[in-house]
Amino acid sequence: MLVLIVEDCAIDAKLERAALEGRGYDLLVASDAADAFRILRTCRPDLILMDIHLPDMDGLELTRWLRTEDELRGTLIIATTAYTVDTTREQALAAGCDGYITKPIDVHSLPSILDRFLRDSGGDG
Repeated sequence: MLVLIVEDCAIDAKLERAALEGRGYDLLVASDAADAFRILRTCRPDLILMDIHLPDMDGLELTRWLRTEDELRGTLIIATTAYTVDTTREQALAAGCDGYITKPIDVHSLPSILDRFLRDSGGDG
C-alpha cells in the first residue's frame, strides 16, 4: 500500500513515517501542497494522510481539489490536525476527507487505524 504523508512539520512527518515504515507501507512525503501536486502527477497513493494546516494551500482546500480529479477521487484521505475545535472534524469531512485523526498522533496505533480505513474501503489493509 502506498501512503502519501502531506505534513509541513518535519517532526510529525518523521513520526508518521517511522510508525508506518516497518508495517509494509510504501511511503512518500510532501511538505506542502506544491510538493503533493508534484508527487500526484506520477503516483496514485492508496491513502493520503493530510495535515489540515499547510503553509501554502491548506489541507482542506487541497482535499477539495483532489476530489474533483477523476484519478484521485477515490483515494482515501485522512485529515490530521492538532486543532481540536468542535467544528474541525466536520469541516474535514465536508471537504471530502474520509476520516480524521488528532495530533499528537499515537504512533503505536496509527498502522492499525490506517489498516481499518483501508479494510473498510475495500482495500487490502
